[in-house]
Amino acid sequence: MPQQVRGVVAHKKGEPVSLETVIVPDPGPGEAVVKVQACGVCHTDLHYREGGINDEFPFLLGHEAAGVVETVGEGVTDVAPGDFVILNWRAVDGTCRACRRGEPWYCFSTHNAAQKMTLESGQELSPALGIGAFIEKTLVHAGQCTKVNPEVKPEVAGLLGCGVMAGIGAAINTGKVGRGDSIAVIGCGGVGNAAIAGARLAGASTIIAIDVDDRKLTWAKEFGATHTINSRAQDVVEGVQALTDGNGANVVVEAVGRPETYKQAFYARDLAGTVVLVGVPTPDMMVELPLIDVFGRGGSLKSSWYGDCLPSRDFPMLVDLHLQGRLPLEKFVSETIGLDDVEAAFEKMHKGEVLRSVVVL
Repeated sequence: MPQQVRGVVAHKKGEPVSLETVIVPDPGPGEAVVKVQACGVCHTDLHYREGGINDEFPFLLGHEAAGVVETVGEGVTDVAPGDFVILNWRAVDGTCRACRRGEPWYCFSTHNAAQKMTLESGQELSPALGIGAFIEKTLVHAGQCTKVNPEVKPEVAGLLGCGVMAGIGAAINTGKVGRGDSIAVIGCGGVGNAAIAGARLAGASTIIAIDVDDRKLTWAKEFGATHTINSRAQDVVEGVQALTDGNGANVVVEAVGRPETYKQAFYARDLAGTVVLVGVPTPDMMVELPLIDVFGRGGSLKSSWYGDCLPSRDFPMLVDLHLQGRLPLEKFVSETIGLDDVEAAFEKMHKGEVLRSVVVL
């Protein structure tokens, strides 16, 4: 029978969210109902509320989540009731052209639950990133459930579902940071600090954190930054070059998503170095670079989609590293809150007061 649960809904662009009764149907073929235990408050959810993703209101917000599978639909074999899972928004289909050429992390045919969750009125909800996890129970495609070690705490495990994975993957999967490399990270919020943590895991020797906020730079040191630059007080390109024998960094991760910081990233890298854009720009933003510099500096200009992760490979590995004490996921959790505190968490995030507020159910 369909279930009535509480969920956080954005009804109109720019308006405060509200806690509503949501109808969750029984899972159909290939679907699962997950009892959500924790969900991080990600900037993408605020983008949805502000109409920055699309205008398919009302939205059921939340996507950075972990929980326990309650029921599964026909044909589901990879997960079963009782499994502890992290939800992902890239359910790999295995048959698209990216998957066929051996690059499933680029899967072009990811899928969500076929059925819709609704309000009591019957109005269909658009789940954020196909998940919708600021809710007691959510309906997803079973491929969006990645089974991991249940010893990990839900409030840290869920962070791998989006922001932390995006940052770690930007450094390791997309940027290919390796032992002895230098890396600069522009923007030290949750994603940027995750890139720093990933670079430390990968053995980078010089890890430069760049931000306008000294508080965030202090956080960055806790995740492994060896040097910091406050870009209000120091030129970013000159600062990075000074810390890399005048050359620039092997990899520069841009975790802001703005033209001016992208240009800084472009010129702060070494010749034949790599720029990784993981910050999400708005549709109106444009960047202008001399084409001769694009050619003459060589290297790679890359975008990182979800940290170019493969959830089935990366989530269990990163959970194990955390349980071994090698990946301090707990440092990303600034506070734990309830479902009715999401709007206040948006305000704290907007002001840069937190790395992550995490809803615990």
